[in-house]
Amino acid sequence: MNILITNGRVIDPASGLDQQGDVAIADGKILSIGHTPSDFRAERTLDASGCIVAPGLVDLAARLREPGYEHEGMLDSEMAAAVAGGVTSLVCPPDTDPVLDEPGLVEMLKFRAEKLKRARLFPLGAVTRGLAGEVLTEMVALTEAGCVGFSQADVPLTSTQVLQRALSYAATFGYTLWLRPQDRDLGKGVAASGALATRLGLAGVPVAAETIALFTIFELMKSTGARVHLCRLSSAAGVALVRSAKAEGLPVSCDVSINSLHLTDTDIGFFDSRARLNPPLRQQRDRDALSAALADGTIDVLVSDHTPVDADAKTLPFAESEPGATGLELLLPLALQWGARSGAGLARALQVVTSAPAKLIGAPGVGTLAAGAAADVCVIDPSLEWQVDADALRSQGKHTPFIGYAMQGRARFTLVGGRVVHEAVGAD
Repeated sequence: MNILITNGRVIDPASGLDQQGDVAIADGKILSIGHTPSDFRAERTLDASGCIVAPGLVDLAARLREPGYEHEGMLDSEMAAAVAGGVTSLVCPPDTDPVLDEPGLVEMLKFRAEKLKRARLFPLGAVTRGLAGEVLTEMVALTEAGCVGFSQADVPLTSTQVLQRALSYAATFGYTLWLRPQDRDLGKGVAASGALATRLGLAGVPVAAETIALFTIFELMKSTGARVHLCRLSSAAGVALVRSAKAEGLPVSCDVSINSLHLTDTDIGFFDSRARLNPPLRQQRDRDALSAALADGTIDVLVSDHTPVDADAKTLPFAESEPGATGLELLLPLALQWGARSGAGLARALQVVTSAPAKLIGAPGVGTLAAGAAADVCVIDPSLEWQVDADALRSQGKHTPFIGYAMQGRARFTLVGGRVVHEAVGAD
């Protein structure tokens, strides 16, 4: 279908474009921006008056819970949540059941996602078989099946030797390892170490759990030449180490979750299990350091860290509840809020959820509005105010620390490959 998006403010962080104009879409691709060809005939026109026309969001951390955890989420429900949040491409970790450690499993998951005709799916393959930390997977075969990188998800590699072998193997073929920097033994707590965890009697996770892992990763990167993406940085000390590593020229990138960027350990309140997260929420100085690092480019990407958890796993004592929170529908408004409050600005706020993550996964034509690129578009109403209501979320996971929070900004239309896959009620 030929689609014309009219009267919007077109912002493309990849090219620096920011102008009023129309966007013409044909054959699933961006045909033109600004000047519409005289022979173009739109079959549908979307009025974007008062809206921002931006690339569809790219989320590098979204658990879809399928296969294996369908009671907590399914491809259908979580893809619906994605496009409702303006997310048109997402990366899922390999900690499904069975684990994504064989090409056939990756191909099946991608096939299921493509049949739904919603967001694009980019899986991560497991670094080790079954995430057991012992035997490396066949990374070449997994890449050919569609994996964009390799991860242990939240399961730390206990053997430094295995990590070194994985990095060496990945470096040989130019692959990227996606690693959560957390020491296995120090990371066994349920809340960030500090006064609040002590007062509540909760087992703490010290900052050293992150920094020790970072020191190890950086030393092995130097000896192997491997490229690493660090997942969910959470501390000011971690930010300082990443900044130094980048200054040395190490091929490292990193992300931060919407939870760590906006919340602190005090949001645990009176043992609120919705704030039981991994990594745990830290203190305000950490949150401020993460915000500054995202603004100056030390941290490359903002992610939702979408992890739907069912009610039975959340309605338990804090320390026994399952960590995780829904986030796909909150990534856009929380990115906009961060851009406004931090002074980073609208362009940077959109960049960290569009072109920056697209670059990291090496997806050509994704995360940009350039002519000839895939017509993955998010039409954003930046002035729309709404409140996070669990029952209104599309995700099967209804738990997030942001329940009841006031948000501003929401996707009015979401297009993937030139198809309208989401439109807000009364948008057209």
